[in-house]
Amino acid sequence: MGRRALQIATGLLALVPILTGIITMLGVSDPLYASSGVPALPVLDSNLRFFGGVWLGLGLALIWLVPRIESESVLFRVVWGGIFLGGVGRLLSIVMVGAPPIPFTGFTALELIGAPLFVYWQHLVATAARR
Repeated sequence: MGRRALQIATGLLALVPILTGIITMLGVSDPLYASSGVPALPVLDSNLRFFGGVWLGLGLALIWLVPRIESESVLFRVVWGGIFLGGVGRLLSIVMVGAPPIPFTGFTALELIGAPLFVYWQHLVATAARR
């Protein structure tokens, strides 16, 4: 589970926020929200589009750091920290509002469990690169 594997895993996972960020920038017209009958409230649409842009930015940051993954520890941790905090938000939603569709439960697990594991993995790769 070395540098190359971390680069590949990070690059593949970066596609999730890139693609879903672009889709979410459609606001309540996003196929997921449109099919759910979410009303086109300006504040909701604005927040969804903002979230989509931030999510897209996180994905692009992950792609940017892939070539130098062993030396970009701070950015790597910041991005995965943001993803972890998003998982905390999803968990709060599950507790307070109810469970979302199954794929979102998987996203929550990736965000809450996967984020710390990825940070640890990158730490191991960075430490090995310094030797």
